[in-house]
Parts: sequence; C-alpha cells; structure tokens
Amino acid sequence: MDGTLVDTEVLWWETAREVAAGLGHRLGDADAPEVVGRAVADTAAHLIAVTGGDSSTLPATAAELTDSFFRKVDAGAPLRPGAAALLASLEGAGVPFALVSASPRSVVDAVVAGSLAGVEFAFTLSADDTVRTKPHPDPYRAAAERFAADPAACVAVEDSPDGTASADAAGCAVLVVPSLLPVAPGQGRTFARSLEEVDLGVLSDCLRRP
Repeated sequence: MDGTLVDTEVLWWETAREVAAGLGHRLGDADAPEVVGRAVADTAAHLIAVTGGDSSTLPATAAELTDSFFRKVDAGAPLRPGAAALLASLEGAGVPFALVSASPRSVVDAVVAGSLAGVEFAFTLSADDTVRTKPHPDPYRAAAERFAADPAACVAVEDSPDGTASADAAGCAVLVVPSLLPVAPGQGRTFARSLEEVDLGVLSDCLRRP
C-alpha cells in the first residue's frame, strides 16, 4: 500500500522525523532502512535505540507514530501514478487481488475508505493481522492461504526492500516499483519504474521469470 498504490511513504517519513525530533534526534539517510517500509514497532524501537531511550517507552512512541501517521493519511494521500488504471484493469479482467500492508489496521482502513475507496480488494491484511509483519514472510503467506493459492502462483507488487524481502521469503514472484529506497535485483524479481508501465501482461510475465 504505502509507496506502491498510495504515496504515503513521504508522510510516514515526515511522521518519523517529527517524532524523532521530539526525542532529540535528527532523522537522516542512515535511518532510512529502519523507517522506510518498516512496521511502526520497528521504527519506534529504532528511534528509542538511537536516542538512548528507555525501552519501556516503546508503546508510547509507537502510539505517537501511529496517531500522527493516521492524521496525515486521513487528510488525504494521492495515488501513485498508474495505480488507478492497474487496479481497474485487474477488476475488469476478474483477477482477484488483495492489499497486504505493514501499516496498522487503522491506517489501512483510512486509506481504503479514502484514496482507495471503491476498489474491490478481495481482502486487506494489516500489520495487526499476523504475528510478524514485513520483512517476515507471514503477511504474504497469510494472503496466499486466504486465496487458497500456492504463493508461487501469486505476484506481489512492492516498492521497498522489506516488502520485497517479505514476498520473496513467502515464495511469491515480485514486481518491484521502487519509491524512496532502492531494491536490489534478485531471483524472481521483475522491476518497473512506475505502475504506468505495468499491465496484466507484465504481471503474468512475472510468474514466468526464473
């Protein structure tokens, strides 16, 4: 969702930057791997670690990140270029698709009711719906199970290193459309510069890529 269908990665970075500033830390490039594409708890733990904070403050820091991010997303987040057309083509062809996100349920629901209103997702999975979220394989395995499908028959569309790692580990083919962070090439990964370059044929080709 974030950075793939909806341009929320910038909002998440702004959120992390504001919370980090409140803890006395200036967010920079070195923090990016622990922020971009990461779950709220991971980013909260990173901010506490780099500021020498008490781990007991993790729930409060995570709650602050979630609340601030929700307010930004709820105010409106634009779709990524090509997202609307690709989703419409999937619907028109009867191809089932789901949203698999590392964002909290509250944020996922806000985006689905706002920027993605009317999109016929088969279901949505948030960070709250599996024991572990991205970069672990749990979310994509859970999605494949709900589709009663072999993960190898599924294509995950991702923008971040952690999301790509999650899909890889689950056994999915991956179409990578990078946003804020580069994603390394790898077996089973197909790359596009924008969703504007992606159609049903490109997605089908992902399944045939060695």
